[in-house]
Amino acid sequence: MKKRLFTLASLLLIGHVATAQKVEFEEYDLANGMHVILHQDNTAPVVTTSVMYHVGAKDEDPERTGFAHFFEHLLFEGTENIERGEFMKIIPANGGKFNANTTDDRTYYYEVFPSNKVELGLWLESERLMHPIINQIGVDTQNEVVKEEKRMRVDNQPYGKFLEEVKVNLFKEHPYRWTTIGKMEHLDAATLEEFQDFNKKFYIPNNAVLVVAGDINKTEVKKMIQDYFGPIPKGTPVTRNLPKEAPITTEINAKAYDSNIQIPAIIQAYRTPSYKDKDSYVLNMISEYLSSGKSSKLYKKLVDDKKMAMQVGAMNISQEDYSEYIIFGLPLGDIPLETLTKEIDEEIVKIQTNLISERDHQKLLNQFENNFVNSNSSIEGIANSLATYYLLHDDVNLINDEINIYRSITREDIQAVAKKYLNPNQRLLLEYLPEDKKQ
Repeated sequence: MKKRLFTLASLLLIGHVATAQKVEFEEYDLANGMHVILHQDNTAPVVTTSVMYHVGAKDEDPERTGFAHFFEHLLFEGTENIERGEFMKIIPANGGKFNANTTDDRTYYYEVFPSNKVELGLWLESERLMHPIINQIGVDTQNEVVKEEKRMRVDNQPYGKFLEEVKVNLFKEHPYRWTTIGKMEHLDAATLEEFQDFNKKFYIPNNAVLVVAGDINKTEVKKMIQDYFGPIPKGTPVTRNLPKEAPITTEINAKAYDSNIQIPAIIQAYRTPSYKDKDSYVLNMISEYLSSGKSSKLYKKLVDDKKMAMQVGAMNISQEDYSEYIIFGLPLGDIPLETLTKEIDEEIVKIQTNLISERDHQKLLNQFENNFVNSNSSIEGIANSLATYYLLHDDVNLINDEINIYRSITREDIQAVAKKYLNPNQRLLLEYLPEDKKQ
């Protein structure tokens, strides 16, 4: 009886969450092809203005990597109407905050303002798009900024280069084979004209989505959007014909060395499907099952019980064309990397051979319900989600419906997906070693 009551309560909670978290939005296109999404929430006097561009590291020339990330910095330099260095002063001076980020698939800029500054946010983003100044002084300045970022986040960071090593081994043809930050020598070699051409090709209204979310009057905001973004000319549509990867059928064995570490790591990496594929959602669940929290299977076994690992984890790096499923472990003491691999593989085989327990399955569903609630808990988060679901998934309503994909995942789905993708003959096995182990 208690179990039935618990199940009923869970169902009622799920229904309540779905209703409470429903995000209302309106979307339309400008004549120049720019997509616009509005979300009105007048509960707090805050507004987010954001633009996401469909350009990332995968859109770069293999000899000019790092351009997309470079533009994340460069387009704060200034415009015809904003003096150099003033862009980042105007926002905090008006009670706002801002940021930008780049992935292999897209670049995102946003500001959060008091709602009476919504017009300022729209003007700033329209200036970035319509009147950017891309000159040699800006390129030289941001080149040094990006180099320092790479030194801090990659070159001098323990295990900072492991993703670079994974990508170059996992992808042979597709541009996911290089990292978002790219190679500094490519930026050094690039001409000013190459930067200007990159801007003309990708920073166009018909390759972007504008989101305005928060305490707004939609009628007023629509007029502002038309005034600021409507006059921007449409660009030549971006076409992509990226190479496909042949399936991995034999385990790839590789070694990499890092002067910033003393403890080696073992990394298993699998090439998995796009985040548009339901299997990618299942792999997210498998990651949660294996390594989220101290009660997860890998942590409990290898860190708590057997004392074989200092750290262990699994993650599905979801991307537009392919994803990367990564499992890693740092051994404790003199435990060989081969032993960690064997222990990890045993847990994968368990998922492939037996259904996970009903209790574990329900726990996973609860965790993803919680993630769903948190992702829509702020205006800033909602703006990001609306942009992402439109630009990369072509389905804005996933902001409300994506949780139903997770709810539909069964224990049988988890077993089947583990069998389909997480096999030794389909992976990269990378030994990530201290530099002094190099022979």
